[in-house]
Amino acid sequence: MTLAELVIQGDIRAAARLMRDIDDNRPNAVQELKQLYPHTGKAYIIGITGPPGAGKSTMVDQLTASFRKRGQKVGVVAIDPTSPFTGGAILGDRIRMNRHSCDEGVFIRSLATRGALGGLSRSTTDVGMVMDALGMDIVIIETVGVGQDEVDIVKAAHTTCVVMVPGMGDDIQAIKAGILEIGDIFVVNKADRDGADRTARELCTMLEMRNAPEGCWNPQVMKTVAQRGTGIEELTDEILAHRDFLFTSGTIHDFLRERNQRHFMDILRDSLIRKAIEFMAADDTLAKVVEGMGNNGSDPYSAAEDVLSKMLGNRPGEADN
Repeated sequence: MTLAELVIQGDIRAAARLMRDIDDNRPNAVQELKQLYPHTGKAYIIGITGPPGAGKSTMVDQLTASFRKRGQKVGVVAIDPTSPFTGGAILGDRIRMNRHSCDEGVFIRSLATRGALGGLSRSTTDVGMVMDALGMDIVIIETVGVGQDEVDIVKAAHTTCVVMVPGMGDDIQAIKAGILEIGDIFVVNKADRDGADRTARELCTMLEMRNAPEGCWNPQVMKTVAQRGTGIEELTDEILAHRDFLFTSGTIHDFLRERNQRHFMDILRDSLIRKAIEFMAADDTLAKVVEGMGNNGSDPYSAAEDVLSKMLGNRPGEADN
């Protein structure tokens, strides 16, 4: 049997092997994903994002326990940063979630960013699909600590929770374009610290100033102390309330259409780049282009158009037609 067939039957080991192949970008993984795709679309995907030190991993651990109490199978995709010098990553989120290691209803997979921006790994969406096909009811994606515009999680998750903490300039960060726009739920974690109420108030104020269309979801600001489990059940209820809103309002259809379009465009972009690299490798075109640019003999724009024309079999000047 293929790995895809085994995953559909609930084989954990096959799922782990396929996720490894996806993360390593092995050619056979694409064929397996083609078989899996018709069996996906059932899992509800939750994104947990926020700055470093906000307690995202602890919150994911607590949310996992909360959903398990409600009888849900949970998959966790935890993204860790990759060193720009060694290429390595410390996949430490499994350590924080170690209490779920013997639970057959929980599957935890750590991924390194491998240089990808946006808070996610390039293989995040496909790994989430494997967990979906494996039978997970909930898939939680925890991003790396994000900045002001690293908001790719909104493309992948049905519900995005933005986690903040008091004392880290959150009143300024909340104003940043993108942060307020991606959150379906805002969480002030470590709410036992001084300044938590102020941070929550400022977030509420900023949310009230948004000109959101009538009938849209109204994001709430929740307060939690994830280390103690305080506020986790209320947060779980709010996540489920957002899920109900997506389906009852029909917003889910627009979301899925946009997500499918982004997914297709990402795959197409990666395929085109890979094909272009293979095409240029045949006669060392890349080295020639770079050398020509260094001698000011050619510009990168004309060189790119020329390569594209040759790839498509066009005559010169037809690349944009």
